[in-house]
Amino acid sequence: MGLDERVAELERRLELLERAAGIASPALGDGDFWALDGLKDQLEQVGDAAADGGVLFTGAVKLPAGERYEWQYGALTAGLLGSDEDRPDWAEAAEPLAALGHPVRLRLLREILGGRRTAAELAELDETGTTGQIYHHLRMLTAGGWLHTTGRGRYEVPGTRVVPLLVVLTAARP
Repeated sequence: MGLDERVAELERRLELLERAAGIASPALGDGDFWALDGLKDQLEQVGDAAADGGVLFTGAVKLPAGERYEWQYGALTAGLLGSDEDRPDWAEAAEPLAALGHPVRLRLLREILGGRRTAAELAELDETGTTGQIYHHLRMLTAGGWLHTTGRGRYEVPGTRVVPLLVVLTAARP
């Protein structure tokens, strides 16, 4: 038995012990590589094009306001890293990532996902700044693709961005 298999077996046993002791698992599927195994199966079907592997993110989300989103996205490593002759331009990710790089913007996104959708509702929040500052943050989030307007000062996170936003936030956790 190789090291990877031994570690996986130890993690499985630890999870069983924690369940028996009433200790909840810290995350969905923690210690269980069901999503990774599915990705590996998909990569095998693709063949040589997937020789370097790939990434997958997926989610099924119900927001506090009741909206539901199911979404998945996968990409081959070769397309993300490229080769010496053909490197993708990661600079395209700078604006969307920069838009998330401010605590007030993250708070505004959380509030919008929670059901506060109008600029007036957002302006009522403590510690988010002046109305002008809030509009500045909303413009940055809109330019970064994390928000769009639905008319008359009303904002929402596009459905195709809900799961990616939560994935980015999950990835940024220490």
